[in-house]
Amino acid sequence: MSLSKINASAATLTKNRTEGSVVPASGMCVTCVDGCIGMCEIGKSAYRGHEVIYPQPFGVITTAGEKIYPVDYSHFNIMGTAVGAYGVEADSDKAVFPAVNLEVSFGRENGVKFRYPWIIPGIGSTNIAKNNWEGLAIGSALAGTGLTIGENVAGMDPESVIEKGRVIDTVDLKNRVELYKDHQRNGYGAIIVQANVEDTALGVQEYAIEKLGVECVELKWGQGAKNIGGEVKIRDLGKAQMLYERGYVVLPDPTDPHVIEAFEKGAFKEFERHSRVGMVSEESFAKRVEELRKAGAKYVFLKTGAYRPADLARAVKFASKYKLDLLTVDGAGGGTGMSPWRMMNEWGVPPVELHSLMYNYAKLLSDKGEHVPALVAAGGFIFEDQIFKALALGAPFVKLVGMARSPIAAAMVGKTIGRAIDNNQLPVYVERFGDSIDEIFVTANELRKELGDDEFEKLPPGAIGLYTYYERLAQGLRQLMAGSRKFTLEYVSRDDIAALTPEAADVSGITYVMDVDKAEVDEILEEAGREVTVGN
Repeated sequence: MSLSKINASAATLTKNRTEGSVVPASGMCVTCVDGCIGMCEIGKSAYRGHEVIYPQPFGVITTAGEKIYPVDYSHFNIMGTAVGAYGVEADSDKAVFPAVNLEVSFGRENGVKFRYPWIIPGIGSTNIAKNNWEGLAIGSALAGTGLTIGENVAGMDPESVIEKGRVIDTVDLKNRVELYKDHQRNGYGAIIVQANVEDTALGVQEYAIEKLGVECVELKWGQGAKNIGGEVKIRDLGKAQMLYERGYVVLPDPTDPHVIEAFEKGAFKEFERHSRVGMVSEESFAKRVEELRKAGAKYVFLKTGAYRPADLARAVKFASKYKLDLLTVDGAGGGTGMSPWRMMNEWGVPPVELHSLMYNYAKLLSDKGEHVPALVAAGGFIFEDQIFKALALGAPFVKLVGMARSPIAAAMVGKTIGRAIDNNQLPVYVERFGDSIDEIFVTANELRKELGDDEFEKLPPGAIGLYTYYERLAQGLRQLMAGSRKFTLEYVSRDDIAALTPEAADVSGITYVMDVDKAEVDEILEEAGREVTVGN
């Protein structure tokens, strides 16, 4: 059985001619016929070349790998109990699931506080992010959770003002920060500004701290989707030339007269803008952390991707040694705007394996008495059961779960429903709930009451969509936690889940389901036997 879909995928808009009969090892049709127009990835590559490396159509999709990993989070089940309660009195009238507290605090002096234990780890310069930022920022702020502004936002902005190679003013980045901060409530949540190689050279984080009042900044070593720098497609020659002048890698060279002529003739329609790969060293890392703190950063985070275990060890150790506040570890296959499709499927350490290693490394340092920052597990999470499992697998170090594709999806659906209402074109599937924002979105009444009519009417439907999705996750997580009798997050532990296969147990160190509670079971049964003997 092949774990990969090799030669045809919806992500690359390709398919096999003989869909029911495909060679498992190569993904080619069993019979490749002379005369086929080339619907598969080989065929499309024969006339569009490197364009087929990337998921399509760019700008209106998010994408995640579809490789089937030998172990994933579905290979664990949540363990409930009929006994006791943690975090609340063991009283059936008090230990009810609405009483579960999902708030989490982390960072220096626990100064960052979220209402819910999840965060959007990095939404950058892709069109899909920019076009849905209003919903993502406002929805996250209202919910009291974190949102990270990803790489290249300032550098990609044509209206950014750059003098002597440094950013001194922006439009897009400023708008993204202000949209979040203007809707933040009671100090919950955080807006974070991330930086890659180009952002660092442009002084983006210093600008965000000094001019925009940003308190949280994040260094970036990569993500779960790729092991090269970020990339986007550019359809405008002038913008491609501007980015080239700002120091980005732009392919093909937009200043080459032959390339310009070919573009204007329609030989190709998109330029590629690529970021550089970082070169990590402890010396440069320590220096950058110190620079950010001197610039006024209150909290410094690090995000790393699905690199080999030695790089994960570096991330955990450096984050510990230099007293970082948060470390995000993103497993392979993560969603993005346009990572190379084969890379997204075939490189990196998958989530369960990566998060298990992360736990092992954190525990090793913790046992030595060293600082362990709050950890974020990211990589394909979308619902409350997966959130619970990740928190349990990484307990007590994992404080948050990172999600990007699913929040974007929720914001996009909210936005689409809003447009359909405005155009009187609601599909039957949605119209059965009503024909207005108040009728369709189940949280509308709550938000209207909290914010007042004037503020509520200004909310973009995308923000209500994200807020409502988060409300569902929160209630579902409360129910799972109550079933495990854990009423605050600090009590969630590794024995709250069980591995369903010996392989999952071996990878994670989580107990195999048939061995769960073995010592306690023996004690209970022996005790019961003694009681029966005494009674006779």
